[in-house]
Amino acid sequence: MMIVKVTKSWEDSTLNRIVQLTEEGQLNKPKLQRWLDEFGEYYSRVVVALSLGVALLGPLLFKWPFFGNSVCRGSIYRGLGLMVAASPCALAVAPLAYATAISSLASKGILLKGGHVLDALSSCQSIAFDKTGTLTTGKLMCKAIEPIHGHLGVKNGHSNPSCCTPNCESEALAVAAAMEKGTTHPIGRAVVDHSVGKDLPVVAVESFECLPGRGVVATLTGVKVRENENELSEASIGSVDYISSLYRSNGESEQIRAAAKSSAYGPEFVQAALSVDKKVTLFHFEDEPRSGVCEVISTLREKAKLHIMMLTGDHESSAHRVAKAVCIEEVHFSLKPEDKLNKVKAVSREGGGGLIMVGDGINDAPALAAATVGMVLAQRASATAVAVADVLLLQDNICGVPFCIAKARQTTSLVKQSVALALTCIVFAALPSVLGFLPLWLTVLLHEGGTLLVCLNSIRALNAPTWSLVDDIRQLVDSLRNYFSSKFNSSSSNYVANTVTL
Repeated sequence: MMIVKVTKSWEDSTLNRIVQLTEEGQLNKPKLQRWLDEFGEYYSRVVVALSLGVALLGPLLFKWPFFGNSVCRGSIYRGLGLMVAASPCALAVAPLAYATAISSLASKGILLKGGHVLDALSSCQSIAFDKTGTLTTGKLMCKAIEPIHGHLGVKNGHSNPSCCTPNCESEALAVAAAMEKGTTHPIGRAVVDHSVGKDLPVVAVESFECLPGRGVVATLTGVKVRENENELSEASIGSVDYISSLYRSNGESEQIRAAAKSSAYGPEFVQAALSVDKKVTLFHFEDEPRSGVCEVISTLREKAKLHIMMLTGDHESSAHRVAKAVCIEEVHFSLKPEDKLNKVKAVSREGGGGLIMVGDGINDAPALAAATVGMVLAQRASATAVAVADVLLLQDNICGVPFCIAKARQTTSLVKQSVALALTCIVFAALPSVLGFLPLWLTVLLHEGGTLLVCLNSIRALNAPTWSLVDDIRQLVDSLRNYFSSKFNSSSSNYVANTVTL
């Protein structure tokens, strides 16, 4: 652990970082926009060539006059009409919906690292959630400290007072708090908070190593070692599986696992184990689901039609308790960071489409990076998770997940509509213009009108997203009803006011 004091300039401020991420997001073009940019270059050359062909070859092939007369429009006139009608202005502004959506999401506290993320989100068919800090509040509370192995005279979760100083529970809490001081992990924060205000022995950390996904290892002073009073103590804190794996004897490892499973406090709590001088103490933590999580999961399942799962490093009982509370049926528990990574890769490979990973900790970073879209609740997220994520939810609100997915699907749909609208306007303006049915001024009007329609369609990305065409129609009807209702009420108020005046 390193403590650093810095003074931030404006360039390093959070607000400036948000502005930079928004600008970078608008510069990272989605696939369709890159294709339109490349297509537009060649398309413009073809339009110019066709316009010249109509102007120069029209008199030879179709007997049109070159300059035109009172009976027939000339080939130059027709060529200019084609050039105006077929110019790719409407196509060029078709991706405007991406920039509009990114700005709309940013106003809601959701930052995207590029418009391409919207395409990726709309194509995903599965979503995986981390548990602690994502589906739950992450504000763990230490409910009990239980000696389970290696303590003298352990009975019913309590040890002989002569085993530790001043007792096993206090010594374990002092050691764990010293090791977790300055941590950002929810369990570490809970341990430190639980130690505040308690009369505990003084423990100093001499060396320290963090093992992501496993735990923390340290050497300590201030803890009595049975064999040698002056020897530095070695301590480890982490998951039950990690602590039990430190014991070379298979029998001893199984004893620790069995003691954790048969704990007097039951299997429902989140558990962490501490090993000091071959003495193992179990910490029990309580974590509650976030409010509104069930509604979020229901929306993702029923409206977004996503395959939902939970990936967690916690043990089976705790994982299933939270999964049941938040209405998730598929649960994968006791996962290390590499296990989460492999699971994400397997689901993406076998399920087709793509996978969204939602997390917040350093343990989630590999899975976030490997997922089609990594989504992070950024308020309490680790720096590593934020660095690899594609979507940052700044307000730490999981309700932003379905909103973001719905907005992505709305945006990709609007872009496709805009492209279709642009091509339709080009065809219906260019063909009659070449055939001589449209005057040049009307061709210009149709062309500019088509571009305007595409822009108006694109800014619909500012509207609240919907999940289906039926929802779109219902939203439009409600908007019209509210508009005419407000107009009617205003007119009625003015009429009453005029009547009273008279």
